[in-house]
Amino acid sequence: MELKDAVAVVTGANRGLGRHLAAQLVERGAKVYAAARHPQSVDMADVIPLRLDVTDEESIQAAARIASDATLLVNNAGISTGTPLIVSDLKAVRLEMETNFFGTLGVTRAFAPVIEGNGGGAVCNVLSLLSWWHPAGVGAYAAAKAAAWAQTNAVREELAPRGIAVSALHVGFMDTDMAAGVAAEKADPADVAAQVLHGIANGLPEILADEATRNVKQSLATTPNPA
Repeated sequence: MELKDAVAVVTGANRGLGRHLAAQLVERGAKVYAAARHPQSVDMADVIPLRLDVTDEESIQAAARIASDATLLVNNAGISTGTPLIVSDLKAVRLEMETNFFGTLGVTRAFAPVIEGNGGGAVCNVLSLLSWWHPAGVGAYAAAKAAAWAQTNAVREELAPRGIAVSALHVGFMDTDMAAGVAAEKADPADVAAQVLHGIANGLPEILADEATRNVKQSLATTPNPA
């Protein structure tokens, strides 16, 4: 996909990876709708702040009407509550799924006809290394991202005949607010954003942004270790 003169909607664009994606798209000559639950928190120049709460269907539909010229959707908005699956409040587990799975799906469903009507384009879902590695302490997030991976693969097949390419970013920890409390090696979100845009421009179905993610992907065929 040619990113120059593309019209992009980036969810969760007010900070972290989403902010870098929006800024780099502008640098490449794209028109960018920087979507966030609170559009006043978007303080970048040369973008169009757009109210979009991925857990609110009315908000999603309103955003799709406003950004009616979109040709690219980047589903970046998400949450991580650090919730295990058995001993936690089930409301937190549901919130992870509502945001990271159903939120992504809802935005994609709203924008697919928009992108198709504008001649086709692309969707990119921001997923995780935890789509494939499922530690107990973050079981809700891992389950939601695993489901979003399956969603991405199915939607890719469904949207291909409509002229819409679908890709997925998988990455480990990034140096963003979401991983602020994690003591581990973290990827530079600016570098990850550059990899995402390279992947979209070249039609890559999966973008594996760091060595840890590539290693986990390669290990999928192995037998899980016993607990």
